[in-house]
Amino acid sequence: MDLLPRTAVEFSSAEYWERFFKKRGEKAFEWYGDYNKLCGVLHKYIKVQDKVLVVGCGNSELSEQMYDVGYKRLTNIDISETVVTHMNQRNAERRPGLVFQQVDATQTPYEDASYQAALDKSTLDAMASEEEGALARSMLTEVSRVLAVGGRYVCVTLAEESVVKLAVEHFVRLGWAVRLHCLQEESGRQEDSFALPVFVLVCTKFRRPMAAPILEMCLGEDGAPARLASVADLLTAVRERQAYAVLKKRLRSGTDAGSNLSLSLCHAGTGLPRYTLTVQDCPPGAKVPRSNQFAIFIVPQGSETAWLYSSAEGRRQLAASANFRRLVVAAMHRNQEYTDMQAVQSELSPMVMDLAPPGMPANQQVPFLSVGGDLGWREEVSRGVSELSGEYCVENVRGEDGELYRRLIFLSNAALVQSESRLVPSSSASSHKKRNKKKTKPTSSCASLPVDSSFLCCAHHEVMVAGLAALGVGTPENKGVPVSVLLVGLGGGGLPQFLRDFVPDVAVEVVELDPVVMQVAEEWFGFRPDERLTVTLGDGLERICALEEGGDRLFDVVMFDVDNKDTSLGMSCPPAAFVETSILQKVCRLLTPRGVFILNLVCRDSALRRSVRERVSAEFPTILSRKVEGEVNEVLLCSRGAADGSSDAARALPALNRAAKSLQGALLSGGNGTSSRRRPHIDVAELLKDLRVE
Repeated sequence: MDLLPRTAVEFSSAEYWERFFKKRGEKAFEWYGDYNKLCGVLHKYIKVQDKVLVVGCGNSELSEQMYDVGYKRLTNIDISETVVTHMNQRNAERRPGLVFQQVDATQTPYEDASYQAALDKSTLDAMASEEEGALARSMLTEVSRVLAVGGRYVCVTLAEESVVKLAVEHFVRLGWAVRLHCLQEESGRQEDSFALPVFVLVCTKFRRPMAAPILEMCLGEDGAPARLASVADLLTAVRERQAYAVLKKRLRSGTDAGSNLSLSLCHAGTGLPRYTLTVQDCPPGAKVPRSNQFAIFIVPQGSETAWLYSSAEGRRQLAASANFRRLVVAAMHRNQEYTDMQAVQSELSPMVMDLAPPGMPANQQVPFLSVGGDLGWREEVSRGVSELSGEYCVENVRGEDGELYRRLIFLSNAALVQSESRLVPSSSASSHKKRNKKKTKPTSSCASLPVDSSFLCCAHHEVMVAGLAALGVGTPENKGVPVSVLLVGLGGGGLPQFLRDFVPDVAVEVVELDPVVMQVAEEWFGFRPDERLTVTLGDGLERICALEEGGDRLFDVVMFDVDNKDTSLGMSCPPAAFVETSILQKVCRLLTPRGVFILNLVCRDSALRRSVRERVSAEFPTILSRKVEGEVNEVLLCSRGAADGSSDAARALPALNRAAKSLQGALLSGGNGTSSRRRPHIDVAELLKDLRVE
């Protein structure tokens, strides 16, 4: 039977409520919860001896139950004559002191300061939809008038944003204290109940208006109040609780292997994110043991950007390997302290059953899974702000291979590692590692450890280096032949330093837009320019245009390894302007006859990727591509082809594979003699074997 209003405006219609109560008849309608759910918070703020005005009482049993437990000074008002008549008849014998009156809440006959409390269960929500909130403001003004100093307006509400904003701003202007309780969801709620949580708004009247607003949020009826700085912050906190309630309801209603639902858990004191939980369900039809209903997987610190944990496909693979009906992947946030695995489990355990799959027994134990049974390790060594890229941090982490790494992270996209280098452990750390095969937390700070320039952490950098085989680097006929490289995008400087140190006879010019990135590279990633490795600070597009207009410099290799700050596009590398036809034409004219254009392409939008590929192939008929396993990156090796402009990719691929051995030998020989102590960890032939002809 359809008894709820079809439109918001009907909430405030007297005619609607007349029809509603006549149709509803004798059955009580517990709008947003009954006495058992609300009694805890009501008894907290309304004393038994208080004189209470119940606004918009309806035919709820709430006043009757409050009367029965000792509240004898209740005045119930409602706009509906039908419900007032019915409630008076129902209570005439059993509750002779319980008063029901037909009164318009916006124009009451009561004296100023005549009540100690006003109780409103959903009336504010109903009236706020009328006349752009004017009706609700009139009701709140009337409530303010009839309440005595120290009196409280206690309102049970679904906390729609416009409604809460209207009420809170009204009482803040009056200088009242405002507190909002988000009531915990009852277990076993019916599927047709409200998905959103019920809130209780408590506004307290002071003799002298408060100079600064007091705004507080509590979880549950007895939760500790969290002080909020503004009405906007309070509304944000409400939205977060509502979103969490909707998420829980969705998770309890079924499983969906493709949904990738996630939520953040914040530190109660600071409000900063502490955990990110991502829910991964097994696909329909998967054979999962009956005991494997639900598990929590703790991602080691420093590993949250790994493909297995950060990508949807990786998490699906992780869930399939764990073989649970539902796996929650929990990632810890940087700039937070975590004691040990037991402490993390204790923190997360109260939240676990909120995310359980439908039908799971409430008493079933939920296992916590991890890699190696520990939390991993992370050490932040620097933090700063770039005008171009925003806030960043430099951190040391221990990889799952047990090695130490240094990373540059832009916090606007904290899931993406901007740059990464492996650290050279100290002699004491090396001996400690040999004695202790188990991965342990470093005994001291690793901030002073140098980076290993012989090791390329990024797989796409390895492919870009391997692409130099197209020039015949290392072959006898090219011995002593200079190799000129223009690289757009510095990052931590790992790629250009590797080229300078290990590629024979190379000269590299790097173009970097952000001077802060340059400073970070020099301070934390051991970047050292010299006569063979120079840096031009400025816009990469402008540098390409200037070089092309000058016409006096050509390059054997032009590399694009620059990220896109515009997150609205489905392409995170390079920025769209770098692959416009006009720029690609300039790049083509900057190349020597044997020249190669190497592009790191990161594009999730298939249509955009296809468009980029078409523009690139229009200028470079010969394209060989290599996808990076487990990542979105794709490296394109582009050349102009034969002398007549035709594509000779079919011939280029075998020639490239033959040249791989020569390039490998040149790299291992130490290249320019600057890194004789360490040899590069790169397998050129392996990297090139999966090249595809486009």
